[in-house]
Amino acid sequence: MEPMTETESKTGKLSSFLLDILQTIVLALAIFMIAYLFLFQPHQVKGRSMDPNFSDGEYLLTDKLTYRFGEPKRGDVVVFEAPVNRREDYIKRIIALPGENVMVKDGKVLINGRPLDEEYIPETFRTNPGVYLTEGSTITLRPDEYIVMGDNRDHSSDSRSWGPVKKSDFVGRAWVIYWPPNLWGLVKEENYKPLN
Repeated sequence: MEPMTETESKTGKLSSFLLDILQTIVLALAIFMIAYLFLFQPHQVKGRSMDPNFSDGEYLLTDKLTYRFGEPKRGDVVVFEAPVNRREDYIKRIIALPGENVMVKDGKVLINGRPLDEEYIPETFRTNPGVYLTEGSTITLRPDEYIVMGDNRDHSSDSRSWGPVKKSDFVGRAWVIYWPPNLWGLVKEENYKPLN
């Protein structure tokens, strides 16, 4: 067998190098698709409904796995299919959980008759009633229903207007803010004072 010429050797190395690059790209795309479909999904905050905690144009990474193994908690910031337009996703905060009685009265949210202490919104913000959750009326949530509201109550289309959201409509829990870079970090978990 004759030894390879210098040209054949260079061609073989180039082919091997290109094959390595192609394999790396295919593997990276496969990992990205698995992560995107089953683990995480990027979402952009659109509008002012979550001010002052999340601003228009911020990008979040949504954790799609947590709610497959656990239950949503009060205060979780969730992304879900909009009740009005199913092709659009909304981002809101969970205010009330399945089985709870919810009321809006005198600018406050009451859960099972007790005011909800919402330290993440300015004291000057009032929670006004809506078409669904009217002033002084009590709504009892079914086993799979959640009340969600924007943090900027005066500029939010939420459960007060169109009712509860089912867990099956949740895309996931807002997990990380990744854009703009100066805001990069985990989404803060809210700890509420006991309601009893």
